[in-house]
Amino acid sequence: MKYTHTAIKCIEDESKALLELIPNIDDNFDKAVDIILQCKGKLIVTGVGKSGHIGAKIAATLSSTGTPSFFINPLDAFHGDLGVIQAEDVVLALSNSGQTDELLRFLPYLIEHKIPVIGMSGNPESLLAKYATAHLNSRVSREACPLGLAPTSSTTAALALGDALACALMVARNFKATDFAQFHPGGSLGRRLLTRAKDVMRSDDLPVVDPQTKLGEAVIHVSNGRLGLCVPVVDGKVVGLVTDGDIRRAMESSQDRFFQLTVADIMTKTPKMVSPEMKITDIEQVLHQNKIHCVLVVDEEKHLLGVVDSFRTML
Repeated sequence: MKYTHTAIKCIEDESKALLELIPNIDDNFDKAVDIILQCKGKLIVTGVGKSGHIGAKIAATLSSTGTPSFFINPLDAFHGDLGVIQAEDVVLALSNSGQTDELLRFLPYLIEHKIPVIGMSGNPESLLAKYATAHLNSRVSREACPLGLAPTSSTTAALALGDALACALMVARNFKATDFAQFHPGGSLGRRLLTRAKDVMRSDDLPVVDPQTKLGEAVIHVSNGRLGLCVPVVDGKVVGLVTDGDIRRAMESSQDRFFQLTVADIMTKTPKMVSPEMKITDIEQVLHQNKIHCVLVVDEEKHLLGVVDSFRTML
């Protein structure tokens, strides 16, 4: 028996539910963003059951994109955890029905202490919506579940609305890729955004040659260097670059004259050079835009410090 039809229908129904959210995005959304931007404390996300699981993910996304956030279960709050909520905090409360008892019992404490509440529910007439400072309407017409009962479309909608909130806050804060890396230093993206040329460059046994070196000898330097290139240097300063491709082309075009040619005859006189402080992500752009496989790392006086190739940018 095949179940692809069920899978396709589920995805179609959830996609439709997401599109149904768009007309519900109104001034309350802007108000919610402003409340969070003005918050001098933390954004505390809360919810029960499936809404709680979605809330935990939303809190994690917000925390990683510049909004200090964490998730708390309202049941735990009733048993001693209310102390973590301070007057300068903001609460984002999730409930599909907007009538969840455990969550509603949490509201009087927040109202009494004048803590702003951003409600997210599928019922704009609910008590949560009524008492929230701003209400985000996550209503869906039906669940994707074949029985129309299990939280499927509704949780997807809440998750998407949380992502939309995070994206809006990123724009408002001018949150950049480098900021993202600060919150993800252990991931591959974080490493690439924070790593600089000096951290990955090959700096030992560099294939340095004199510009007057014959190409026959230059081939040996290219081979021994295992970088596919050699670097012509005069008085310690880089004056060009010769790649294995340059040598092959010279061999094809000059034929019998090949061994009379020097490095200076075929070298690229303006190779791409970068500082040791340039970030790997910027070097990747240089490689891509110029369709080359390596750059030379030099100091301010063009002394060769190392070589970064496309393989090293992926480390």
